[in-house]
Amino acid sequence: MIRGGAFLATVLLVLAACTSSTDPSGSPLQPGVTPQASEGVLPVEATPAPTPSVPSGTTGPEVDIEPFDPGNFSNPTAINNPWMPLVPGMQWIFEGSATIDAVKQARSVVLTVTDLTKVIGGIRAVAGYELDYTDGILSEAELAFWAQDDDGTVWRLGEYPEVYDLGQIVEAPAWMHGLDDAAAGIAMQANPRMFTPSYSQGWGPEVGWTDRGRVFEVNSETCVPFDCYLGLLVITEFSNDDPDVYQLKYYAKGVGGVRVGWAGAREEEQEVLELVSFVRLNAAEMEVIRAGALAQEARGYDLNDVYAQTPRLERSGN
Repeated sequence: MIRGGAFLATVLLVLAACTSSTDPSGSPLQPGVTPQASEGVLPVEATPAPTPSVPSGTTGPEVDIEPFDPGNFSNPTAINNPWMPLVPGMQWIFEGSATIDAVKQARSVVLTVTDLTKVIGGIRAVAGYELDYTDGILSEAELAFWAQDDDGTVWRLGEYPEVYDLGQIVEAPAWMHGLDDAAAGIAMQANPRMFTPSYSQGWGPEVGWTDRGRVFEVNSETCVPFDCYLGLLVITEFSNDDPDVYQLKYYAKGVGGVRVGWAGAREEEQEVLELVSFVRLNAAEMEVIRAGALAQEARGYDLNDVYAQTPRLERSGN
């Protein structure tokens, strides 16, 4: 098991009164503001409202499509960005809830970095396999593709999700860099900093994928069931097509994502997830994951014309 190490009881007592990027009282927060948690209460996910505009002091343009240099990927499958390490066999399990139409439902997400790769737009990308469960029933499965450039930025090159209802596929959209006007976006910057422009996380207008990210806070703190973390990076994700709806994602160095929260007056799903497991799968476990990813890949060639134009997944030599 990959683990940052449990804190001693004395450290936990200190964290009980530490600051966090969210206020348990639910008071609105602004980027960089960290009010004290209530006495004796660990920081928990609340409903902060990030400012929808670019923070004061931001310089530089915001673009729909990020400048992408295919010649800057000498070893694209070696993804070692400290905020988003993606090594084959790594698996994160998140548990929490989503409140939809005032109904709270259990939500869990299992994300695994496979040992499969796909060439997209001339770049070999690592394939991730994500399974989303609502009230214990598989509601979505997704193949996601990432590559790291020589500067350390992790790029998202495409996604192929399947949405299920009562075990049947009801939707299978896809966007892939270089096809159908889609373009790669930034999954994690090499050097995330406050007061920098938001960035495109990918551009797939034909399927409504126009998500953006912005650094919301640095040096945040939180405790989740798996561990307690200091020095966190918090990214707010949003779309200009859907104003006042935000997702907050918390990243720990060497681990990746540890918490997901929400913000905004119009956020309907109100999803809250916490890391409960972070492991390195063994060979037998990886075989199961690989089989699931390859089965979805095979369906993709039948169900989605864009995905059908991509080369087949290949087993990594690592």
